[in-house]
Amino acid sequence: MSPPGDNHQLALDRFLNEHPDVAMQLDTLNPLAAQAKGETLAQYRAERLHEAFEAEAEKQGLFAWELTLKLTSDSSEVFEAQRREVHKEVAQMAGLSWHEYCQLHDFPPEP
Repeated sequence: MSPPGDNHQLALDRFLNEHPDVAMQLDTLNPLAAQAKGETLAQYRAERLHEAFEAEAEKQGLFAWELTLKLTSDSSEVFEAQRREVHKEVAQMAGLSWHEYCQLHDFPPEP
């Protein structure tokens, strides 16, 4: 398995390929806007990309990490299995039973 950063970068690349409008907006950012924020154009562009990525995740009813999994998984079955495992780990860390966690987050229980 590749490091999480690699998967996230792959997800961002795939996101841009699937959303040419976002790529075009990023390619035409005003360098003065970056300068006004005290950032390089690359830093400013990266922030806008992450904002667009998070907005897409929210639009799909996902967390950004879930969209990363979705865009880097080989199939929807693999995505759902990995997603469920991470959610189970979160439930355990939060001290919640799986049933409580599913109810709290409107997450479907085991099929």
